[in-house]
Amino acid sequence: MKYLYAALMGLLQGVTEFLPVSSSGHLSLFQNFFKGEAPDNLFNVLLHFATLLAVIVVYREDVAGMIVEFFQGVRDLVVRDKAPGKIPPARRLVVMVILGTLPLLLVLPFKDKVEALGGSTLFIGFALLVTGLLLFASDRFSLGRRKNERTMTAADALLIGCGQALAVVPGLSRSGTTISAGVARGLSRPFAVRYSFLLSLPAVLGATLLELVDVVKEGVDGALIPQYLVGMVVAAVSGYFAIGLVKMLADKGKFGAFAYYCWAVGILTILATLIFR
Repeated sequence: MKYLYAALMGLLQGVTEFLPVSSSGHLSLFQNFFKGEAPDNLFNVLLHFATLLAVIVVYREDVAGMIVEFFQGVRDLVVRDKAPGKIPPARRLVVMVILGTLPLLLVLPFKDKVEALGGSTLFIGFALLVTGLLLFASDRFSLGRRKNERTMTAADALLIGCGQALAVVPGLSRSGTTISAGVARGLSRPFAVRYSFLLSLPAVLGATLLELVDVVKEGVDGALIPQYLVGMVVAAVSGYFAIGLVKMLADKGKFGAFAYYCWAVGILTILATLIFR
């Protein structure tokens, strides 16, 4: 594997993982149309881990607070040495992230069949059109009650989690689907973005650990480690700035601007598939 290829894959993963344009869809299109080499399992795991680090860095205060409150919450459940009081916002956010992750468990039995859809560029093209519709609608949803971690409900978390589970389909953007679902449920736009990215942490970590089991069985080629590191650094840095861009556009109510990109790529993908295949 060449360093340029490693950097390109890192950039593609870092940018499309967080911009609402579907990382899995873009990777599949790259492999299908440009005959790009598919990253080996270890490189794929490391790239996802790099984007995980980008989220942790951007939301480090939230992550630190959630970790502390998780263990304090477990302690309070076990000890019960005081009367229950008001739940701290960080602990409530932990609960909402856990609830939002649960729908992904329903997808696990169909994981292989869903991933197989990435081989159809026609399917990905139509999925990108759907992503565009969601993004376009997101800027037009009522702001509602402007919910945050103090006021969002279990139903909000579960429905947003269903959006995340649906977005495992290649061509549907995870961030686009979850942020749009959050805004539709009345979450404030800044919190919808924040919750979406925090919700990705257990999902990406779980998927990374599952893939890591297979990687260990296959073995590791030590000669490729420098290239892996280049891809990881590019993915982490580009992911960090991509998160910032999404936050800025969502705050300004221009999140739907990505809809035009998804429509353009979706239409071009459909036309290219029908003409050249």
